[in-house]
Amino acid sequence: MRTAAALVATGSLLLTTPAAAARTPAAAPAAAPGSPSASEARGTAVAAARAASEGIGFGPCAEEQELPPTVECGTLSVPLDYARPDGERIRLTVSRSRATRKDPATGRAVPRQGSLVNNPGGPGVSGMYFPMLGVVPGWKRLAAAYDLVGYAPRGVGRSAPLSCTDPTTFQQGPAPAPQHPSAAVKRERAARAAAYARGCAERSGDALRHYTSLNNARDLDVLRAALGETRLTFLGSSYGTYIGALYATLFPSHVRRMVFDSAVNPAPERIWYRNNLAQSAAFEDRWADFRAWAARHHDVYGLGDTARKVGDSYDVVRERLAREPAGGKAGPAQLHAAMLKAAYYDDHWPQRAHALSAYLKGDPAPLVEQAEEQPEAAAEAENTRAVYLAVECNDAPWPTDFAVWDRDNTRLARRAPFETWDNVWTNLPCAYWPAPRQRPLDVRAGQDALPPTLVLAAERDAATPYDGALELHRRLAGSALVTERDAGSHGLAGGANACVNAHLTAYLLEGRVPGRRASCAPHPAPAPAAPAS
Repeated sequence: MRTAAALVATGSLLLTTPAAAARTPAAAPAAAPGSPSASEARGTAVAAARAASEGIGFGPCAEEQELPPTVECGTLSVPLDYARPDGERIRLTVSRSRATRKDPATGRAVPRQGSLVNNPGGPGVSGMYFPMLGVVPGWKRLAAAYDLVGYAPRGVGRSAPLSCTDPTTFQQGPAPAPQHPSAAVKRERAARAAAYARGCAERSGDALRHYTSLNNARDLDVLRAALGETRLTFLGSSYGTYIGALYATLFPSHVRRMVFDSAVNPAPERIWYRNNLAQSAAFEDRWADFRAWAARHHDVYGLGDTARKVGDSYDVVRERLAREPAGGKAGPAQLHAAMLKAAYYDDHWPQRAHALSAYLKGDPAPLVEQAEEQPEAAAEAENTRAVYLAVECNDAPWPTDFAVWDRDNTRLARRAPFETWDNVWTNLPCAYWPAPRQRPLDVRAGQDALPPTLVLAAERDAATPYDGALELHRRLAGSALVTERDAGSHGLAGGANACVNAHLTAYLLEGRVPGRRASCAPHPAPAPAAPAS
């Protein structure tokens, strides 16, 4: 799978977090209320005790959630502000498929090991679809031993949803995406980012400050208690690894087993501005991987027999779309969004190469199909972005002077133009954020503080560059790191690499880790698909 829920979740993971030499200026906002405190620790204990007593009343899922009958749903009450556990509460939606307790190969009974809770990433992505993975062959052994539990984190979907603007105006239709924007474009985008940040404050008020990664970790402990588990078994992917890392630091005695799949760099000085710069740099390398693959299959796609020539073909498509959007729907921004998914997951490579090839031969239909925005998904997309920004902007200091962003990203775009400025526009509301900022927690666990944990990483992952896995591995004593060499798909658990999956299954079913470090050969590159006539 792409991440634990990417096979069944809608949309792609958003985590935009990157190793360019940028620095957060000294003028960044000071530490704000919401940092870990004794009152919040007490509040979490109160909320967890209450949840353990109340449990979760699981039943049929709402029809609009489009989950099969094998999945049941419920809600969990958590404090909006953990410093005031008896104050305002919000409700999180939770989904579950019960352990089958039957070995899928032999039919023999297997003991239930409790709940396996998943967070698929984001921030802003729902994990409600995770229990559906129980029917996928690669997950059946885990589904035999574990209840598979997903949830929508605070702000997401039906879990006290956040919104920052009218969803009907969120998608702007065909749009430009200059890789080296003019001063006028920068001024316009800065004004748009400031307006978006104001909209977040106007729509959410004081509650906005409570949508943070630390509160996501506290919510996870309340969910653990509500499920009747004394210790948590957790699979976090992408941004979900950061929630897991915070959880392991705040609640080490509550950890049973924990998988960090495609790890965020948790170093406090990297959350989140500098992580985003590193990500933009890594996407340039991953974009080069796609172009090199397409060049090897020039006989199929005709995009060029070198990576540079494939890039030239892409530029031709981009320039034509700027003059005349395909089907009136897909402009350069929509093209870039479609190609960005290819930088996340190499199983997109054949479809994306085919779309470029067909367009250059006069058939825009595949490109329009892959790149156009879907109006019916606008509300979900707007909610996802609102939560993404609320969490990341609240979590840490950000530069408040656009000149800093301009300096750092103009420099970076000279060598990494593919994603740099799009990443800026995604995150720029954090420069104008009205809620107070926190100081990131120093993620650490000393020797014997945690049971063994498992970190999975691909060397060329762009969304969460490999140095993040190395840093998390260093900070969590006793962790084991499994590396997929020379590969870059984002999210390894349950995916195409049998070696990685064997380590995952051995850990979750038996608690076995492969020593301090292990490596796996890369999964096969996708086979080219001949364009349809």
